[in-house]
Amino acid sequence: MVVIRLSRGGAKKRPFFNIVATDSRNRRDGRFIERIGFYNPLAAANEQGLRIAQDRLTYWQNNGAQLSPTVARLVRQSAATAAPAAAA
Repeated sequence: MVVIRLSRGGAKKRPFFNIVATDSRNRRDGRFIERIGFYNPLAAANEQGLRIAQDRLTYWQNNGAQLSPTVARLVRQSAATAAPAAAA
């Protein structure tokens, strides 16, 4: 099964996560099919902390990929922040 989840990168005490589509049997930081975006929990105010390619996310979900709970939360968060910007 294909799952969309976080893959950790960055240095010790400085996490950086790639949002990837991967086979569920692969390791967390192992081989992946496609990089869909990133999440930087330590982003400064002037840096982008979250980026998700919505077209690729939709593609994978339409093909049966499941979101991990954390990625699902980040997608909801991304949609909530994008909605007020689109309305303005």
